[in-house]
Amino acid sequence: MSHEMESNGSIEYVALGGEGSSVNLEKFQKVPIIPLIFLIFYEVSGGPFGVEDTVRAAGPLLALIGFLVFPFIWSVPEALITAEMGTMFPENGGYVVWVSSALGPYWGFQLGWMKWLSGIIDNALYPVLFLDYLKSAIPALESGFPRIIAVLILTLALTYMNYRGLTIVGWIAIFLGIFSLLPFMVMGVIAVPRLKPRRWIMVDLKNVNWGLYLNTLFWNLNYWDSISTLAGEVDDPEKTLPRALFYAVLLVVFGYLFPLLIGTGAVPVNPELWSDGYFSEVARLIGGVWLRIWVQAASALSNMGMFMAEMSSDSFQLLGMAERGMLPEFFAKRSSFGTPLIGILFSASGVILLSWLSFQEIVAAENFLYCFGMLMELVAFVKLRMKFPTLNRPYKVPVGSKGAILMCLVPSLLIFVVLAFTTFKVFVISISAVMVGLVLRPCLKYVEHKRWLEFSVNSDLPDIQTTLY
Repeated sequence: MSHEMESNGSIEYVALGGEGSSVNLEKFQKVPIIPLIFLIFYEVSGGPFGVEDTVRAAGPLLALIGFLVFPFIWSVPEALITAEMGTMFPENGGYVVWVSSALGPYWGFQLGWMKWLSGIIDNALYPVLFLDYLKSAIPALESGFPRIIAVLILTLALTYMNYRGLTIVGWIAIFLGIFSLLPFMVMGVIAVPRLKPRRWIMVDLKNVNWGLYLNTLFWNLNYWDSISTLAGEVDDPEKTLPRALFYAVLLVVFGYLFPLLIGTGAVPVNPELWSDGYFSEVARLIGGVWLRIWVQAASALSNMGMFMAEMSSDSFQLLGMAERGMLPEFFAKRSSFGTPLIGILFSASGVILLSWLSFQEIVAAENFLYCFGMLMELVAFVKLRMKFPTLNRPYKVPVGSKGAILMCLVPSLLIFVVLAFTTFKVFVISISAVMVGLVLRPCLKYVEHKRWLEFSVNSDLPDIQTTLY
């Protein structure tokens, strides 16, 4: 049975599902490293679709520098923290458990609320974006009742895939990932004779839209922590999770830089034309109509991959929170495929509800919620490093307490820069969402006290609060 052991001030976290476990998790197939890499890829990226705005905002040189430098100051620190904390607490609560262990369960719940809400807001975009790519071929999908039915069918189909098992989602992610990146490899081969490296150094510092530039970089290179809510489903997470994160960082950065190098080097650069979807036009100029169709299909299918990866994280997060007694225990029930059925249904319902809304301010609010939650994770990482330096860490970032603070400093400053671009309207919407979480926690505790719903803590999980405090 899972437990923690104290010896000479050290604490060891033993993996779940052993002898005495009330739930036989061994019967559910664990996720191996290759599918895990592509699940992370779709949590974070999904391909170069959407990075075009960096060229429009700042020109080729700064776009390339951004996707070369930004991973080191944001993606790598976030991935390293996820590797260390995810292997310390290899359970489906993920970042909720990290923050609970460092700041207490109240703030862990607040983080869980903000992360889940931002996740379903993010996921509501993908069925709509998928149909946007199809409407040129099927005009009836542009609006009205056919579009509503199409959104519902697509959401239900993708939700069913999540219900059938995380392993299936992982292997589908591999196929979609290869399909999404392959046209850019072909484009690169065709474009070699046309490359003109001088185009890569084009820049006009007087006309840089820094807000658009930083926001596009930020949101194409984050969400590395989302995979932590699947840690309990990973095969040998102490070894697999850090390796998968390492290879996923390389895959994501390559998936951005290579298409940008080809697109800006092989085609005359007019930054004004570089907006969402412009890579399909670049494909037509380099390879013809057939390559444009392939890129458009890859972009559409990439939205499916991002939807399934996001829903997996969101639903297993709810399961992990229920196993910690933060949500009613029915959220912890698994289907015959090992998936959190109630969490999937709640997440799918939120996606369908938000699919009818205007997303401009709401997506910006999602950014605010993500930044606020990420600050809590950084604080939790530093606090656990300083207060419990001897805590057993299967993977440990090779820095001391001061190094941990310095590693979190630049990402923290970057978060405040992104928040500084928040409009007043978005600020009000975001704070309103935060307030709901502040009230929701005591309401659930009242429901638990009155025994209107059953709450319970999985006996196979270590009692973090008793051990640490």
